[in-house]
Amino acid sequence: MGTLDGLKVLDLSWGVSGPMAAMLLGDHGAEVTRIERPGGDPFPNLLGYKVWHRGKKSAEFDLKNSADLDLFLRLVVEADILIESFSPGVTARLGIDYASLRQINPRLIYCSITGYGAGTEDQDLPGYDALVAARSGLQYEQRGWPESAVQRMSGLPNEFAETADIDPDWVQGANRDGPLFVASPWPSLGAFYAASTGIAAALFARQKTGRGQRVETSLKQGAMICSAGVWQKAEQPDAPGFNTWILGAQSPKGHFQCSDGRWVHNWVPNPRFILQASAGDSLNATPDLTVQNDPDRFGIGPEELLVMAHYQPLLADAVRRFTAAEWVEAARVAGMTMQECRPIEEALTDPLLLDDGCVTTVEDPELGPINQVGITYRLSNSPGQVSGPAHARGADTAAVKAYATALPKAAAVAAANDGPTADAPLKGIRVLDLGLAIAGPFSCQLLSDLGAEVIKINTLWDGYWHRTHIAYMANRGKRSAALMLKHPKARAILQELIATADVIQHNMRYDAATRLGLDYETLSKEFPRLIYCHSRGFEKGPRMGLPGNDQTGAALAGIQHADGAVAAGGKPLWSLTSLGDTGNGFLATVGILNALMDREKTGRGQFVDTSIINACLLTTSYAAARPDGSALDRPTLDKNQTGLSRHYRLYQTSDNGWVQVAAITPAQQAAFDGLVGSDAEAAFAGLSAGQWLERLAMAGVPAELSDPRASLGLFDNALYRSRGWTTHSQDPYVGRIDQIGHCYSLSETPLTFQGGPLIVGRDTAALLAELGYSDTEISEMAAQNVIGCDTPVPAEPAIA
Repeated sequence: MGTLDGLKVLDLSWGVSGPMAAMLLGDHGAEVTRIERPGGDPFPNLLGYKVWHRGKKSAEFDLKNSADLDLFLRLVVEADILIESFSPGVTARLGIDYASLRQINPRLIYCSITGYGAGTEDQDLPGYDALVAARSGLQYEQRGWPESAVQRMSGLPNEFAETADIDPDWVQGANRDGPLFVASPWPSLGAFYAASTGIAAALFARQKTGRGQRVETSLKQGAMICSAGVWQKAEQPDAPGFNTWILGAQSPKGHFQCSDGRWVHNWVPNPRFILQASAGDSLNATPDLTVQNDPDRFGIGPEELLVMAHYQPLLADAVRRFTAAEWVEAARVAGMTMQECRPIEEALTDPLLLDDGCVTTVEDPELGPINQVGITYRLSNSPGQVSGPAHARGADTAAVKAYATALPKAAAVAAANDGPTADAPLKGIRVLDLGLAIAGPFSCQLLSDLGAEVIKINTLWDGYWHRTHIAYMANRGKRSAALMLKHPKARAILQELIATADVIQHNMRYDAATRLGLDYETLSKEFPRLIYCHSRGFEKGPRMGLPGNDQTGAALAGIQHADGAVAAGGKPLWSLTSLGDTGNGFLATVGILNALMDREKTGRGQFVDTSIINACLLTTSYAAARPDGSALDRPTLDKNQTGLSRHYRLYQTSDNGWVQVAAITPAQQAAFDGLVGSDAEAAFAGLSAGQWLERLAMAGVPAELSDPRASLGLFDNALYRSRGWTTHSQDPYVGRIDQIGHCYSLSETPLTFQGGPLIVGRDTAALLAELGYSDTEISEMAAQNVIGCDTPVPAEPAIA
């Protein structure tokens, strides 16, 4: 049985975010009914609908018709969740807004997904994905800025503009200036994760309060959460260890073309492995990588760009001597993070992914068998199941209306509640964060925002990592206990903390957790109520033990191939707004919330697992493939990375601006064609961006300036601050730090901020005191390096 069995969902959404959120609910047992409009869906030909609408009933209702509205409201009375993506104000005109529906069903969880958020100055603008990406500045963040995101957000110049000899072929993206259009609908994907997390949190809260509530998110917030790593503004960005080369557009990103023309991604690039492995006539998969203080390894400081400029041509020549398959196999043996940047269709026919179930085959009534993303998070008591193909539009109308007719007529049953009535959903829940890098810690940051007390278990030498801007984006609102887990006393402390915890979350390799006695099988015997979440790099199977990260997941799933337009002759692109690590974090959070909800009913904890590759497969779920690997028809990106068609793409104007056009409907496309004629590029090159935006607006063609400066004013927006979309804190190392905040809101049990990024060991002494340790014992253990209290930051090491 699914953990959501018995829940009823009404899906009134379209596009990407809402249909995906409803799909995720259906995959775990909810009964989803799609309510279709008589005029048809705005995006009727999306291949993704074959995936996102799987297993849903499809019924056509005219909500402007009183009879249909009456039947719909009867369905609402017994519904648990409603998802809608109307423009602000439309639901009120139809009489199906949250204020109205909660009168007839106070337990209803009502999720609204808009383009820019109700009540914002942009609320009435067209909320198409590419337009939001353009207006928010997201298109400029795909490959980043030469000076790096950290420098740019603080208004600082490129330190290495004159000293670094950068070949344009090393830089990600098309060989041109300006924004990049990519295949991945990042704002919509961010909103999908936000909606899914908000719904899961509201379901858990409802078990305690007995009430539903409104969940709100937007594509704008989706764009912001995609850029949580790049849109941070530090008062002192030059603080030691904070900035890195990773988000700079000039730095090579570890992509190399092989002898067979295929590409691999090695992240972080490891010169010693590549150069020594390729030194002979055949690849040596076991070169000596044990050198201490290896001069052939990249550090993380921005000055490493100069070192990378030296190595890049050497590495490119070395990789080019062997095939992609040979390199991936050598990397497997050597334990290196390297995978092939392959097409989406190859990912969807990968036997290992099919065996795992994160890819599945569905018998579609129109297309026949098609491979698509499968189950993306699992609970041991509720592994999830794809419940069949997408139904034809309106196929279930008669049955759904007959069912509704038999239900009681809708009537008000309770007075409305105005404003928050309860604490944050997870208040009173304790989480132990044993995660590494981003994926695990980001999930625990989301849990902190939901009110959980999160204790990060750090090592004594974690200070260097937590001083980087990368760690800052995933460790807000946590307490930190620094423990030397090789010491028996430290392990005993950890066991005491586990005894107080509701949730353990980590993304270390599972065999490492087993060696530490931190595997689920061991802990669940002593703590049967424990929720244990493990997130991985890859699927369960031969790759499970390999080192994985956002980059290799994006390569393996086909994201980089599609976003870089490799099929059209482009280069792989690892987007700086990727949702591999963070998407995995969202999935883990949804799974944990489901497990906590299930524990309220059963009294039992359970094992939750997901992976980066699962999140990456959700990113590419706009595509499906035939089981033989052949592609199904879908729009693909041009080599210059400007768009998917003449009606949905970027155009450069006479003043070197870029205008994003989104002519979706036949009327809009005809109007656009009438304006530009047969040669749209030449037409746009003849006028300024402002002139084109004015002409397009007068013709009724949705368009936006792709704004390179949009992010620079993000943290000055008072409305965003008041809503918690952005937040700031005072940090002892970098001063004031402005960051992306909440990506959704809950009307009854609001989210919270519990502090800024953690300081390693800051809370060790306090936590041990809470466990009953004396000041003397704490001081002795600190002197013995069993624990760390406000651990000093060591010198920056190199990273593999």
